[in-house]
Amino acid sequence: MNAVARGSRKGSGRMRTYVAGAGVIAAVLTAAACGTADTSDGSKPSDTGSSARATATPSTGATPTPSVSASRATATTSTEPIDDASVDLCVMADLKLTVTNYDAPGEPVRHLMLVATNKSSKKCAVHSYPEVTLGDAKGFAPVKAGGVDEELTLAPGEKAYAGVLATGGHMDTYTVKFMTVGLGSPGGETEPEKAIRVKMPVTSFEADDGQRVTEWAGTEGLAMRPITQS
Repeated sequence: MNAVARGSRKGSGRMRTYVAGAGVIAAVLTAAACGTADTSDGSKPSDTGSSARATATPSTGATPTPSVSASRATATTSTEPIDDASVDLCVMADLKLTVTNYDAPGEPVRHLMLVATNKSSKKCAVHSYPEVTLGDAKGFAPVKAGGVDEELTLAPGEKAYAGVLATGGHMDTYTVKFMTVGLGSPGGETEPEKAIRVKMPVTSFEADDGQRVTEWAGTEGLAMRPITQS
């Protein structure tokens, strides 16, 4: 009896196992079916999302680029530097004029250097050559041939140089006790300012018909070379 009874309990256990196993299998199949449905349904929104993004990308892309380029072009044009051609010519009030003896101590004074310093607070320009009159000469010294007729722009504190040759012709020699300098009027468009006397580096020196003046130059060497190496 006891053996039968134990056998019945074993049989019942197997049946429960089979039933439970069948339940598990059914659950797995149901879950698989749901997963397939979800995957199928989920793929459609994904495709729709990709399509929406593909459609949206062109509409939000290339349009702003031309307007950015246009604004840059406008900014560049409005900030172009001003050309030096707009700088006014220097007037006497803008400049400090000095004259130095360029010859060695003890030698006769033949070469002088004229320096124009911009003492103003703005840029100005000197043009061509200074009108230098040595003493009682009837006119200003002729310009030395071969120079470059140009305009030099001087910032505040900058200098322009010109060379003065007092003798060279050995005719009509006379004694110079003062000298005057004028800026002239390029092209004769306006009435030139009155020439002013400048302080001499020596009490007096000799001049003759060979006197010459050089063009304004940006360096001492460029100004003096035409009259010291000729």
